Amino acid sequence: AGATTATGRQAIAATGHPLATEAALEALRRGGNAIDGAVAAALTLGVVDGHNSGLGGGCLMLLRLADGRFVAIDGRETAPEGATRTMFLREGKPDPQLSLSGALAMGVPGALAAYECALTNHGKLPLSSHLDVAAQLARHGFVLNRTYARRLKDCADELRPFEASRAIFLKLDGAPFQQGEVLRQPDLADTYQTIARQGTRWFYAGDFAAKAGEWSQQNGGVLRQTDFEHYEARLRPPVRTTYRGFDIAGFPPPSSGGLLIAQMLGMLEQFNLKRMGAGSADFIHVVTEAMKLAFADRAAHLGDAEIGRAHV
Repeated sequence: AGATTATGRQAIAATGHPLATEAALEALRRGGNAIDGAVAAALTLGVVDGHNSGLGGGCLMLLRLADGRFVAIDGRETAPEGATRTMFLREGKPDPQLSLSGALAMGVPGALAAYECALTNHGKLPLSSHLDVAAQLARHGFVLNRTYARRLKDCADELRPFEASRAIFLKLDGAPFQQGEVLRQPDLADTYQTIARQGTRWFYAGDFAAKAGEWSQQNGGVLRQTDFEHYEARLRPPVRTTYRGFDIAGFPPPSSGGLLIAQMLGMLEQFNLKRMGAGSADFIHVVTEAMKLAFADRAAHLGDAEIGRAHV
């Protein structure tokens, strides 16, 4: 009750934050297409939704082109070449914290490479234009909403050991910023603008990669500059299936989403869900069982398409 429906005459954008949605729409106003809008939103989410997004992570992009073709760009993070099966073990026992925080938790980031791949081949605006817009937001700051403030509070203890993180995300007294306060990220703004001026090579084969590798080495990590230099976003064939006459396209491994959706829909197609009624006991039971079986197969059979290349 009271819900509104978003409408648009020429385009529509939906993201996890209003500022990212506005960035996508602004990219469209500047003459960009849907892919420009997606990249603009993603770069902005790296500013305003840092607990979920950012240049230090990866992404999967499934694009539908104007001619109906689908393109799947794999920009997931990859393990460093020096990673081993025992790197998270201490005295023969796993230490989960080592894979969550610190130098050993670092993977090779792929989001930026995926953004560039998408824009170079299918966008209309240069990556630099989207970076400059997001950089201004990072530099001038934005008002924290309840979600960001809560996440910041939850991870404040994990940020404190790192000098650069403390300087950005915590106040002088060590307390995290609160809802309604302004968060400014000048280092991120500088990074965005340097990439805009010098290109992604600065990130993957220049000063940034060198400094990241140096920090990792000094702090007991295995990530090296060469890991950045060897990274490349990969094109993969989408997972295609049908459901009640509709064509379904999903992302392939290393994502599990495309395969699981295809499997669940294949099972559910055998049932008259409409007759059961959404929310009924039978409906909930059948859908839950389909999900349970699909996720059991995920745990048993799915993995990374690049596992044969790994050094672990």
